Amino acid sequence: MSAGTANEKTSIPALLTPEFMARLSALGVVSKKILAGKLRGERRSRKKGESLEFSDYRNYSQGDDLRRVDWSLFARLERLFLKLFMAEEDLSVYVIVDASASMDWGSVNKFDYARKVAAAVAYIGILNLDRVSLGVYAGGDEHILKDIRGKKQVMRLFDFLGKIKPTGGTDLVNACKRFTMRNRRPGVCLVISDFLDPEGFEGPLKALVANRMDVFAVHVLAPEEVEPAMTGDYSLVDSETGERIDVTASRRLVENYQRVVRGFCSSLQQFCAARGVSYLFASTDLPFESLVLNYLRNVGLVR
Repeated sequence: MSAGTANEKTSIPALLTPEFMARLSALGVVSKKILAGKLRGERRSRKKGESLEFSDYRNYSQGDDLRRVDWSLFARLERLFLKLFMAEEDLSVYVIVDASASMDWGSVNKFDYARKVAAAVAYIGILNLDRVSLGVYAGGDEHILKDIRGKKQVMRLFDFLGKIKPTGGTDLVNACKRFTMRNRRPGVCLVISDFLDPEGFEGPLKALVANRMDVFAVHVLAPEEVEPAMTGDYSLVDSETGERIDVTASRRLVENYQRVVRGFCSSLQQFCAARGVSYLFASTDLPFESLVLNYLRNVGLVR
């Protein structure tokens, strides 16, 4: 093994500290919807079926399976009752991360922040034997990690996220379309992005909702993007297109910029609310641990 590879391997687990991972192990990803799974997992649903955990009784109806009759109860009451059990279902957990060039910015790097949130949620999922799939999109590049579950997959998860570098333009429309084509099963879908896509945020989120996903949108911006401390003359360069513009950052210009940013965040939040998407604004000056342990709990993604 080369020295470079060894250093890279050593740095990957730093995505999550052991202390934080210990706190995550007590959590589980939850869904606002009942999502049927093809395999039996750790998750119990309200759907009645056959498993080892008793739930309730119901009256016997003609044609029911006599093997499920509680004969000891019949001996006491002389009436036929069927035993009902809690069905156990696995949950699909999907994480989509924007790794475009606009995410590679900020005093706390937006992409580093986003992949730590992604690592935390995916870690919770795989520990609970959920099916976890990730899609990280950097310009035209697509990085996919599909259907991982169980503790043995933890280092594979960290290795996957640790090696990706943000680059290229934002294209959430195609990213979400390609992701839904790969992942047809309904599930919980976490999208982590700055949503600074010239094509808009509507198309990507519509595609996920249409694919019967329980969608959570984490809107990541750096504090410098929300409240820029700028005065004087600047030459600004778009990190994705290379377009350059010269500006004089007057007080009025900064106030107009802040108004536009607030309007953008508000329109994204309203769009999500109208379509059943849970929206969470995340400034990178908020520690990502607090975002996961407190704010993701508040929107109902983990508990």
